[in-house]
Amino acid sequence: MRHPFLLLAATALAACGAAPPARQPTSVATQAIVRIDPVRPVAELRPLALAAVPPAESGEFRASDLVELVALDPTLRLDIRYAGTNNFLGTPLYDQARAFLQRPAAEALARVQRSLAREGLGLLVHDGYRPWYVTKMFWDATPPAQHRFVADPATGSRHNRGCAVDLTLVDLGTGRELEMPSAYDEFSERAYPRYTGGSAVARANRDLLRRHMETEGFAVYEFEWWHFDYRDWRSYAIQNVRFEDIPPRP
Repeated sequence: MRHPFLLLAATALAACGAAPPARQPTSVATQAIVRIDPVRPVAELRPLALAAVPPAESGEFRASDLVELVALDPTLRLDIRYAGTNNFLGTPLYDQARAFLQRPAAEALARVQRSLAREGLGLLVHDGYRPWYVTKMFWDATPPAQHRFVADPATGSRHNRGCAVDLTLVDLGTGRELEMPSAYDEFSERAYPRYTGGSAVARANRDLLRRHMETEGFAVYEFEWWHFDYRDWRSYAIQNVRFEDIPPRP
């Protein structure tokens, strides 16, 4: 996880009689790996997180039905950053490069993908369901001054419930990412959905993604343009199952 929003750049230009800005592939700047200096090495934090117990929750929850995204819609593209070193901690956090969501959220995401395809665009997914122990590693590794960019394991993340997804847009013709105001997982104001800097093209791309996601019941997180929560996230409990232990579902 990572405030009124701007008029879309395309709308503003249209009001002046100009055409919307052309979509552009990602610039070198927004492709840069953004990293932090962890408070403690991840290698030390992993066994502690695996041995920890998620917070107890009260109330009634829906049965978990985590669906693998590419099994539901093979046209979805993945770039699971936490399965490699291209992430803010610079080390693998997941054992497998896979993405899951609770079925209603996964089906809504597939509808977004179909809608975008009519505009020659598609989704590139960086993260979906996240086991709770990984959220604990994020929190324990991140300096307190930057904790607003990561979820508190004491309350859990919407990723832990299988109802949050991190993603961006790609051009279906070239396969390249569209320019956005910040890099993924960038710990700065450029990541905010209401950020007014950067290029008009990047802001228009960001807001286009948001419009499509909101149409299908997702809401953007106030500190991260790439993070979207599905509307039913409160209906699911925190999960701590590893990817390899999630049973395949049709």
